[in-house]
Amino acid sequence: MDITKDTVLGKILVINGVKEILEKFKFPCLDCPFVRMEMDKLKIGEVCEKYGINTNKLLEELNKNIKVKK
Repeated sequence: MDITKDTVLGKILVINGVKEILEKFKFPCLDCPFVRMEMDKLKIGEVCEKYGINTNKLLEELNKNIKVKK
């Protein structure tokens, strides 16, 4: 599975190491109870755009992490 800007958070947060990478990029609200209700709707690209996170660099690191774990 490749992570894209359209991948929803609920699909990737179950993968080991992903949360740490998101935290490194200062991805907001990972522990917020309201976000947990929206995990299957929130797309990575939309959150990155809203909070000024470099989407391409984040996706590159996330996908690299997944390939290493396989």
